[in-house]
Amino acid sequence: MSPTTLYITIITYIAVLVLISHLTGKGANSNTFFSANHNAKWYVVAFGMIGASLSGVTFISVPGWVRDTGMTYMPMVVGYFFGYLVIAHVLLPVYYKNKLTSIYEYLGQRFGQRTHKAGSAFFLLSRTIGAGFRLFLMVSVLQLTVFDSLGIPFWVSVIVALTLIFVYTFRGGMKTIIWTDVLQTAILLVALVVTIWDVSRRLDFTFTQAVSAVVESPFSNMIIWDDWQSANHVLKQFISGIFITIVMTGLDQDMMQKNLTCRNLKEAQKNVKSYGFAFVPANLLFLSLGVLLVLFAQQNAITLPERADHIYPMLATGGYLSPVTSVFFLIGLLAAAYSSADSALASLTTAFAFDFVDIGKQEEKQAKYTRIKIHLGFAVLLTTIILLFNALNNDSVVSALFKAAGYTYGPLLGIFIIGIFTQWQLKDKGIPLVMIVSPFLTFGVKWLVSTFSNYHFGYELLLINAAITIAGCALFLRK
Repeated sequence: MSPTTLYITIITYIAVLVLISHLTGKGANSNTFFSANHNAKWYVVAFGMIGASLSGVTFISVPGWVRDTGMTYMPMVVGYFFGYLVIAHVLLPVYYKNKLTSIYEYLGQRFGQRTHKAGSAFFLLSRTIGAGFRLFLMVSVLQLTVFDSLGIPFWVSVIVALTLIFVYTFRGGMKTIIWTDVLQTAILLVALVVTIWDVSRRLDFTFTQAVSAVVESPFSNMIIWDDWQSANHVLKQFISGIFITIVMTGLDQDMMQKNLTCRNLKEAQKNVKSYGFAFVPANLLFLSLGVLLVLFAQQNAITLPERADHIYPMLATGGYLSPVTSVFFLIGLLAAAYSSADSALASLTTAFAFDFVDIGKQEEKQAKYTRIKIHLGFAVLLTTIILLFNALNNDSVVSALFKAAGYTYGPLLGIFIIGIFTQWQLKDKGIPLVMIVSPFLTFGVKWLVSTFSNYHFGYELLLINAAITIAGCALFLRK
């Protein structure tokens, strides 16, 4: 890809984002920023949420994952759909009934202010780490495929990216993000389809032959049933998928803030179930692309990179596929990066503003000044974290992301289960202590089991973490 093409592609995409920001930011106020005035159309939100849920992790890592684990990710994806049903019929009614802007306000209403702030603090930690991993992955691949050839240092790429995200989100907030998500979803899906078409054409496959090749490939195995100790056992994947969705979407301010922009509960439920269903075929396509990429590399004796995250980028931009595919991959990469970052930045701002600053009680002029300061602060924080990951990271981004989520979201899952499904009255001052201790105990359980047995934990650590939190909270029941 020539430097001219790179510049034109990047500048055009950025110009479109700025234009959307300009159009959606007219007359915006704090209510617009935090909730899009609760007037978003559910089908618009649903389409945008497909891209937001897929994110850069799916776009980059899932196709490469196939080489090492086949399609064993699919049982987890099916579990995701059932998790979305739980969100639609259990969590959303609670959030709409209590008219929440930050979902952690529920913990304050149910248990007290210390639990409220502890829950929000765990989200801030979880989302900061998660967004940092996603952005690090995206910027690293952009650096490898684009900016190194232009002589731009990594730290400059990161600062420019976060500055742009701050600029186009600080006015319109959620109203802007809903529409940029629509754009980003469309780009991700087009890039996916174009790449599949190009790889199939170079393998001399018709559509039917491509489907047969994927189905018959040894990489298409979706189910591990006989080895219950494997982290990819089908039941572990399925059950983990349900609970990962519940915590990483239903208990996550970033994802739920978009769902809460719908006009009422019924429309929000349609939104969640629609994009939850669409998530299954979309991931199946990404995994199928991974199979085709491996077959293409084998047929052409191409040595694939050691890191699975780099397989798709290398083939898409290394001259192995058409220039059109390279352009669409680059645009898809940009879309994935900004989709991960803009909503994360807005949700971090919202959680801190409502849970720690109580911005809802401020006059509009003061609230706007407070919001911009918080928004800028988190932009700087995310920039710093990405630069640290660049210096320290030595693990798969996908695995690191889910490992972190297993430890930091577990206490949130436990405390929300108590709040929604029990009548327990807890001593507010004890719950933050339980939430802090629980991840350490969970890590201890994992270490003991791994040391003295052949059992390999998967994402079921999330459930163990939640169970420990529930047991700990039982020690602080009010008489």
